[in-house]
Amino acid sequence: MIWESWDAFWAMGGYGPYVWGSYGVVLLCIAIEIFSARAAQGETDHDATS
Repeated sequence: MIWESWDAFWAMGGYGPYVWGSYGVVLLCIAIEIFSARAAQGETDHDATS
């Protein structure tokens, strides 16, 4: 799809808040998953060395 301007791209035909909000929620969930997995791995490594 060809956009007339960057503003039109970000607006996504009026659905921009839903589109970009969805991307934001997904990125937040992925970040939480990565941090929680690293924390759990750290706890497991700590338990194995004790």
